[in-house]
Amino acid sequence: MIRARKQFGQHFLEPAWVEKVIRAIAPQPDENFIEIGPGAGALTRPLAARAKHVLAFEIDRDLAADLRAAAIPNLEVVEGDFLEAGSGFRVLDAGSVPGSGSSLRVAGNLPYYVASPILFKLVDLYSSGAPLTDATVMLQREVADRLVAGPGSREYGVLSILIGHRASVEIVLKLPAGAFRPPPKVLSALVRLRFHPPDPPVHDPALFEGLVQAVFTRRRKTLANALLAFAPAAAATPARLLAAAGIDGARRPETLAIAEFARLADCLARSA
Repeated sequence: MIRARKQFGQHFLEPAWVEKVIRAIAPQPDENFIEIGPGAGALTRPLAARAKHVLAFEIDRDLAADLRAAAIPNLEVVEGDFLEAGSGFRVLDAGSVPGSGSSLRVAGNLPYYVASPILFKLVDLYSSGAPLTDATVMLQREVADRLVAGPGSREYGVLSILIGHRASVEIVLKLPAGAFRPPPKVLSALVRLRFHPPDPPVHDPALFEGLVQAVFTRRRKTLANALLAFAPAAAATPARLLAAAGIDGARRPETLAIAEFARLADCLARSA
């Protein structure tokens, strides 16, 4: 029996739920996949049976060895941390996966303690040219709710905005703790991200991200006060910046839509 390793945040999907998840992913015979965190291969085997090729990133060397030993014809196992895979990494380049000529899809039961960094990694890879089209991944329900949250809600924040700026997000399946072995202490959800160019585009992506992260450190403050947490905005004078963007400084950060943050960031970029 394979034992879950706590240091890797492992929770293995029970067989009764595997087919539900595979149906939600809906792999096709001509599609190539990256799987993040295959574990014991519960999703890997049916995914490989339906898709053209699966590239699986597994950090646990014993589980990686077991998957290689299974000798699944269209499965390639990379032993290592997906977060360390660069945009120039061979397997993420267009046409580099055996039989590939175009895009890659992503699937995985993500370790919950590094789920957000993996999501940011995926959108960064897409932005840098990796041919990713979508990602269907298992997340903690709380994180899934933050991803799909809209302005004005309690869950809306940095993750909602920075991921939503570069991907459309939907919850496709909700799972109870009993869907895993061992059961996690939280509920889970299967979420699909469809990657797209920044919408709306921004003049300076790093400035946009820095602005969003800074104001949410003061999310209970008015925008006029919250902008003081971001040095470039403070130097540009928040009242002047907000007037140029046509945004009421008495509003709070969580009330702004993505497009309003983009407009504010572009006004700041022009003032620099």
